[in-house]
Amino acid sequence: MNWENSQQDLSMTDTTTNEQLTVNYDIENAVLERYQEGSQQVQPDLCCPTDYDTNYLDILPQEIIEKDYGCGDPTRYICSGETVVDLGSGAGKNCYIIAQKVGAEGKVIGVDFNDDMLALARKYQDEITAKLGYKNTKFVKGKIQDLALDLDRVENWLKANPITSIDALTSFEYECNSLRQKQPLISDNSVDVVISNCVLNLVRPEDKQKLFQEIHRVLKRGGRAVISDIVCDENPTPEIMNDPELWSGCIAGAFREDVFLEMFEESGFHGIEILKREEKPWQVIDGIEFRSVTVRAFKGKEGECLERNQAVIYQGPWKQVVDDDGHTLYRGKRMAVCDKTFQIYTDKNGPYHQDFLPVEPYTNIPLDAAKKFDCQRAKIRKPVETKGLDYRVTNSNNQSDCCSPSDCC
Repeated sequence: MNWENSQQDLSMTDTTTNEQLTVNYDIENAVLERYQEGSQQVQPDLCCPTDYDTNYLDILPQEIIEKDYGCGDPTRYICSGETVVDLGSGAGKNCYIIAQKVGAEGKVIGVDFNDDMLALARKYQDEITAKLGYKNTKFVKGKIQDLALDLDRVENWLKANPITSIDALTSFEYECNSLRQKQPLISDNSVDVVISNCVLNLVRPEDKQKLFQEIHRVLKRGGRAVISDIVCDENPTPEIMNDPELWSGCIAGAFREDVFLEMFEESGFHGIEILKREEKPWQVIDGIEFRSVTVRAFKGKEGECLERNQAVIYQGPWKQVVDDDGHTLYRGKRMAVCDKTFQIYTDKNGPYHQDFLPVEPYTNIPLDAAKKFDCQRAKIRKPVETKGLDYRVTNSNNQSDCCSPSDCC
């Protein structure tokens, strides 16, 4: 829910982002090399101090704990039985924590494109499986901005079909597209939660929009992303952007904090919420503050708007609020909503249900009989619409138990 005053003042008017600056080095190679080093020897500068629930760390080998690099703890927001994808899973610490939380009925998929980190995560898989008594983890090779392309399959194809000509290159591109469509690494609408821990900032600027679209693609309707990452309060300078050490160190590629939330919104998410924001910056460079935030966002706005005479009452405390689709909801008023919006607002697993009272119609309108609803305008629902035009009930039972004599005036 976006909470807005009627006189909103946006003091930050500079919309320039680091995506518009030119970087004069190979970002992916710089990141790959830095994290290859991190898989061999601990790199303290790659992570922020983060507190984890030690109960979930007890079964993890010390090597995984020491060589995992993050800035938050998105694992706190995972539930039993869920299917979870960890973007940039690294040494596997977050995956193995989640494996305990989701249980035998859940599933955890770690995605990374660093062979050394994948080898480290897989190294202890059998050991941890034996401790848990079940196996629910899988580590796959892929780029987090292209979750459809299975890079292990790509490498196998390349071994059998080395590229030595333009025609061979064309065949390779065709094979990659075929793999995305026929054997995707992560299928559409297939996971409950996507998490990431200080990895989105490592993606090239030109790929960041696609990255958010991919997160949205793989989530089920009603699924959510829980992302911990480094953000900055001002745009990084060209000098910061063009420092490979600062990029691989999670600084140069940091999202400006307001733009970070906008990226979720532009990709179709709703219920976007800052779960945690570190008050003290992790680093300050040239007067620019870099800090950790954890953000949660939900998928599920897509679909037809149908009229079923439903309403919701916003409980407050604000006089009015505006949601991600521009609907204005007034405190205490019965606001007419379509069935899709009604379900989003009242979903017990969603972000809004604690703020709204549902008002169901007295007579159910089946979905296949529902007419289209105009979601573009705010509309107060008259009680007669909910109750029905023929509702003429009179109930004057004075023996009601709604209050005792001592409760009356």
